[in-house]
Amino acid sequence: MLEKLKAIKKRYDELTEQMNDPKVTGDMKRYIKLNRNFKELTPIIKAYHAYLDLLANIDHTKKMLYSEKDEEMREMAREELETLTVKRDTMEEDIRLMLIPSDPQDIKNAVVEIRAGTGGDEASLFAGDLYRMYSRYCENRRWKAELVDFTEGTVGGFKEIIFNVTGEGAYGQLKYESGVHRVQRVPDTETQGRVHTSAATVAVLPEADEFDVEIKPADIRKDTYCSSGPGGQSVNTTYSAIRLTHIPSGIVVTCQDEKSQLKNFDKAMKVLRSRLFEKEYSKYLDEISKKRKTMVSTGDRSAKIRTYNWPQSRVTDHRINLTLYNLPAIVDGDVQPLINALQLAENAERLKAAVS
Repeated sequence: MLEKLKAIKKRYDELTEQMNDPKVTGDMKRYIKLNRNFKELTPIIKAYHAYLDLLANIDHTKKMLYSEKDEEMREMAREELETLTVKRDTMEEDIRLMLIPSDPQDIKNAVVEIRAGTGGDEASLFAGDLYRMYSRYCENRRWKAELVDFTEGTVGGFKEIIFNVTGEGAYGQLKYESGVHRVQRVPDTETQGRVHTSAATVAVLPEADEFDVEIKPADIRKDTYCSSGPGGQSVNTTYSAIRLTHIPSGIVVTCQDEKSQLKNFDKAMKVLRSRLFEKEYSKYLDEISKKRKTMVSTGDRSAKIRTYNWPQSRVTDHRINLTLYNLPAIVDGDVQPLINALQLAENAERLKAAVS
């Protein structure tokens, strides 16, 4: 393990040197790529330095134990050595996990798309609940969630809603949410008190920047139209809403959240780049999902991943058979325990795959 860490340290030093080279800083595409690699290696290098310090402390304590004549001091050294040894074992386990290649997209921002599925009006209301849940989650993480586009349901909620999430590692956390979310509850419109089952689909994409995907201006058709819904004086009066059609792929993206046409265009381009990038990225996800059950969410977005049962206040994640009985807190944004459990399960699978 030390040899691997030494090799990574050497690569880290090379990256540091390259990033300070004027030739590299003048090539923005190359600089961004190097900076990403630098950020990925930084936590490992910090752990490496901490590990070396710990090994030095263990060595020093062993020498004290063997050379010290005072029995009381020897006993203290023995206790210290036991503590340091346990700490070393834990740190080695953590480093082994860090040395397994992670998804390079994890550090990116995210594009989240929520669509009402089966269940009619109740599905739209549930899509609205999911949007609120993720909005609160982003607030808790101090991430910025920006609305891109939406289509409201007839009785509330959303038939479809798209938003960008800006924050360090947003995609790495939210990617576990991709898939079909199912809700079981008594709808407001139900007079007999029967529990209905509805669903909404969540898709989480890594936000692609202009260096990930090259889009030729000639391949885009831009249409403008009046925005609809809440928005003040600009609604239905100015052509601020944007519709982008990528002609080669047929992908269509709309954005009407901002009053400025330019800002709507920038937001729509982010989503378009991310959807185009996903075409290639999905091949990688499909391969990963064959190996890791926890990633079925991103490998197959038609898979049912979670059930929210209102009568029992129960939330069940079907990928890892985890059930929590704190539904009100979860739908109010406390999604982290579920994500942590999924990450833990995935890490166990990654370690198992690395050993085998």
